[in-house]
Amino acid sequence: MRFVIGGGSGFVGRELTRLLKSKGHEITIISRQPGPGKITWAEVASGGLPPCEGAVNLAGENIMNPLRWWNESYKKDLLSSRVDTTRMLAQAIAASPTPPHSWVLVTGVACYKPSFQTQYTEESDWTPFDFLSHLVQEWEQAGQLPDNSAKKTRQVIIRPGAVLGRDGGAMKQMMMPFWLGLGGTLGSGRQPFPWIHVSDLAGIIAHALEPHEEPPSTKPDIFNGVAPAMNTNYEFTKELGRALKRPTVFPVPGFFLDAFLGSERAVILTQGQKVVPKRTLESGFDFKYPDLTSALKEIIGD
Repeated sequence: MRFVIGGGSGFVGRELTRLLKSKGHEITIISRQPGPGKITWAEVASGGLPPCEGAVNLAGENIMNPLRWWNESYKKDLLSSRVDTTRMLAQAIAASPTPPHSWVLVTGVACYKPSFQTQYTEESDWTPFDFLSHLVQEWEQAGQLPDNSAKKTRQVIIRPGAVLGRDGGAMKQMMMPFWLGLGGTLGSGRQPFPWIHVSDLAGIIAHALEPHEEPPSTKPDIFNGVAPAMNTNYEFTKELGRALKRPTVFPVPGFFLDAFLGSERAVILTQGQKVVPKRTLESGFDFKYPDLTSALKEIIGD
């Protein structure tokens, strides 16, 4: 089959492209820069969506970019890079004479309010409460197809937690204490830490792209892209320390992260949500890395 991936040059996009190509599929990446196997966003805006069986959007400015200060300009870029590209793809799908059978949007668990007690599944109601949750709301609304198009194209939203992998993702942020010589928890360490191995996230996306016999719903199918193991930051830090053979003694204070990252962004590390992949598991997806031990062993090695 033919798949179009917005933001396919990024960390998750590279893993998804590798997986889909290994299954014999053709991939076209939408990127800001032209190149082999790529089209630009400008070409999509002017010429529409190329013929394909499935479309995915992974585009978005890196929210944890340490080289950018947390200010209104950065927040505007975070919003526009996600919402504008998603809206462009949704409009291109709606206008296509041969629309894809699947449209997958990857957002995030930031829609769920951090809590030590509440456990969130895909059916959980949520209301925006801060910048990041408002971003997810606008992002997902931008991807909604009109009813006449939704009857032809299955809509899927995947909400991943922190994405872990050898070549990037959240590992850089989570290893920051070790680089600083601290090697401890972030903030209190008690906060839930929803995470997923990049191979499993790519697998969930590929699973969502598969054709379905039942007709599409006018509402998106939601899948939480998190590992079944529910861990705290303390548990992750201890497991990471064991994998690195490094001590985990000195915590990184929350006020340091607030000052370094900006308080609205630091909540990604200092707060967290208990997120369960209920519908993901019910869909038949089999996690390769369901627990921290197996995930970190693959990422870091023995």
